[in-house]
Amino acid sequence: MRIGTAIMNSPVAVSEAHPARIDVSIVMPCLDEAKSLPACIANARAALDRMHAELGLLGEIIIADNGSTDGSQLIARACGARVVDVERRGYGAALISGLQAANGRYLVMGDADGSYDFLESQAMVGVLMQGADLCLGSRFRGVIEPGAMPWKNRYIGNPALTFILNLFFGAGIGDAHCGLRALTKTCFEQLALGGTGMEFASEMVIKAALKRQKIAEAPVTLRRDLRERPPHLRPWRDGWRHLRYLLMLSPTWAFVVPAVIGAALSLFILGVASSSAAFGLPRASPFGNYWLILAGALLGLSHIEILLATASHLYGRRQGYRRPSTWEERLSNWATLEAMLISGALAIVAGLATLLGVLGYWSGHHFAAINTVLPAVLGTTLIVVGAQNALGGFLLAIINGNEAKFLAATDEPAAAGHADSPRADTAPAKDEVKRLATAR
Repeated sequence: MRIGTAIMNSPVAVSEAHPARIDVSIVMPCLDEAKSLPACIANARAALDRMHAELGLLGEIIIADNGSTDGSQLIARACGARVVDVERRGYGAALISGLQAANGRYLVMGDADGSYDFLESQAMVGVLMQGADLCLGSRFRGVIEPGAMPWKNRYIGNPALTFILNLFFGAGIGDAHCGLRALTKTCFEQLALGGTGMEFASEMVIKAALKRQKIAEAPVTLRRDLRERPPHLRPWRDGWRHLRYLLMLSPTWAFVVPAVIGAALSLFILGVASSSAAFGLPRASPFGNYWLILAGALLGLSHIEILLATASHLYGRRQGYRRPSTWEERLSNWATLEAMLISGALAIVAGLATLLGVLGYWSGHHFAAINTVLPAVLGTTLIVVGAQNALGGFLLAIINGNEAKFLAATDEPAAAGHADSPRADTAPAKDEVKRLATAR
């Protein structure tokens, strides 16, 4: 209780003391952290006091409580923090509510288990003051105390997920899942985060990269936590949640890459078979009828994967975390519902004509067995692709807000502020911010 009293008497203790000016808000998610909470709040208070003394910033501490039953709420209030009760369960849900309730221009988030030193957040806030939108802590560039991170997280989970995130989204960071972070209030509002679980950490980085926010990193220390119970984190379950989230926000890797591989294999098989039949090559095609059926199925599957990728991209645009590209502008006059219906109808007609030709050939040969199924596969595939094209056109129109012109410019939530400046414009600033963070 002496800690709480000292904090309450601090001139920059809580937002109520200075309702007109809060510069920094330190937000901690909390679920039954009674043992570690006093030390964490005292540490956060020390960080705010130092920021006040050295940077002239005033701050507040917010505990986003996720339904604690061990009295964490009373402890937090006694220690001078503001408690935000969050009914919806989950790490991300707690942080989103806490960050929404924050009054500061600069937001710091960190765990309430004693694993991070909030004094290190001063350097991160300094990076924000120098122009960054989001500053991530990097445990791998800082210090990881013995026993602070399980080996499977340190050598498998975190490196693998960070590599995939960088590959998919070009974030260029070294530690995608550090729990100590700082971002501007404007950045938080523009990201429109919604992940309720541990995938919230990936979502923040992904959407910041997609929205061209200036991302920096600063070295931090990871310590053994102060808990006497197992952590809420479940490595395999939460690792899968992160991975599936990466795929859901990357239509290129979830749909386009498999589609390209499938289509290439399909066209290769069909091309070799067609060449052998058309030119009467002395050696028969190495691909028999079963291979041809597989090729037709792969081509139909690849086509629908492209439709799903387009639908995902349009959804991202509607949600504001994806923006139109140059190739979209060039195709905008052609990518319409009517164009997809017409092209789909033409493919269906071509497929039916091919099958009628097969029927004519078959009947002309007294319905004897046909040696190859190539024409039938091609005709059937054309019908399937045509039907998918027509139906997919309606799906894209629905996702695009019932607009028949899919790639036309729309009013997007992301259209405000500097988040819409091209990547080329922000890259030098981003490099400079990273250099400043490293120097600190």
